[in-house]
Amino acid sequence: MQIAIIGTGYVGLVSGVCLSEFGHDVVCIDKATSKIDRLNNGEVPIYEPGLEEMIARNVAAGRLHFTTELAGPVADADVVFIAVGTPSRKSDGHADLSYVYSATREVAEVLRGFTVLVTKSTVPVGTGDHLERIIGEVNPDADVAVVSNPEFLREGAAIADFMAPDRVVVGSNDDRAKAVMAEVYGPLDSERHPVVFTSRRTAELTKYAANAFLALKLAYINEIADLCEEVGANVQDVSLGMGLDSRIGRKFLNAGPGYGGSCFPKDTLALVKTAQDHNKPIRLIETIVGINETRKRAMARKVERAVGGDVRGKTIGILGLTFKPDTDDVRESPALSIVQALLDKGALLQAYDPEGMETARELMPEIDYRDDAESVAHGADALVIITEWEEFRVLDFPKLKDLMNAPVLVDLRNIYSPAHVADHGFVYESVGRSDRYR
Repeated sequence: MQIAIIGTGYVGLVSGVCLSEFGHDVVCIDKATSKIDRLNNGEVPIYEPGLEEMIARNVAAGRLHFTTELAGPVADADVVFIAVGTPSRKSDGHADLSYVYSATREVAEVLRGFTVLVTKSTVPVGTGDHLERIIGEVNPDADVAVVSNPEFLREGAAIADFMAPDRVVVGSNDDRAKAVMAEVYGPLDSERHPVVFTSRRTAELTKYAANAFLALKLAYINEIADLCEEVGANVQDVSLGMGLDSRIGRKFLNAGPGYGGSCFPKDTLALVKTAQDHNKPIRLIETIVGINETRKRAMARKVERAVGGDVRGKTIGILGLTFKPDTDDVRESPALSIVQALLDKGALLQAYDPEGMETARELMPEIDYRDDAESVAHGADALVIITEWEEFRVLDFPKLKDLMNAPVLVDLRNIYSPAHVADHGFVYESVGRSDRYR
């Protein structure tokens, strides 16, 4: 099929590349000339394992193209995916749909023949109805079906999620569009990776409902972790005992510094605002939004306690800045809030992240950025693991102890066992485990 993707951000680029891997002819479109030039030169603007190789393979096969021109590719397309950003509006927390609306107007002007317009961007319930109105105003003669096809990609595992999804949700009431979307996802094994057809509004809400539920699990286990510390229990054992129940499941039950990234924070807030607008407030989600915000600052207080109650003038080494491993994305990362809180308290910070430092430098210029974990440890009064990168699971504790001013490790991801770290002479602080070793 002929497919056009509007937007080469995280969702648009991964989706376009994977659709070309399916065998479709895909054109990825973006107004950012520098980004398109980089892609055409074989450079990938985001970090996602396996993406660079897949791009090269499909470009070489002639199935994948990058351009700033919209009119030609959209006019030729059977399917146009809109995959632009929908950040939270600073004024009120609602999803900012201005980029979606702008892209829809541009697409409407050049549509030719029957076309399926797909919102891949995460949008509130009813957005598809508004896009239909926009198209009708711009091009009343357009033969178009607006479809919702929300993405469920995990950064760091996005290719596997697209190529072998738990499910694909397609929202449409148009039989022609359903047939087209069935062909788009035809290469998937329907038994193992079902395509679920729903109404458009149902699909729009499904994305928010799913992300909010996962965020709820994370916020819940973090609250349980705090209780574990108070009563002398181990949150990892609690998580295991819960997660082995098939009704609950083990995923998203790892206590830590709070959720972040490009989806959970804005999607939970957007769902809260949508529910309030319809006079059906979702109190659970309202609560977890607040829990998550206070959680991040609370982690800075944990660091403060670990170094004796005051970080002013002390050097704190930060390991990990991205919101999760295997990505370069620092958007809404817990590290941002933790770092800011420590800076506010007068700490001196030096940090390392395998992929996220370039972006982090723009947001947090006060940090002294280092090349590896050992250089971060040099002269530090404490090390803080914020992101569970694989290389942080094999730290050389004897060497780090020799480099540090004081052997203190605050492990906000519970990577290590307390006994193991204590054996190397470290003061160790983790999350949801009451036993402190010295």
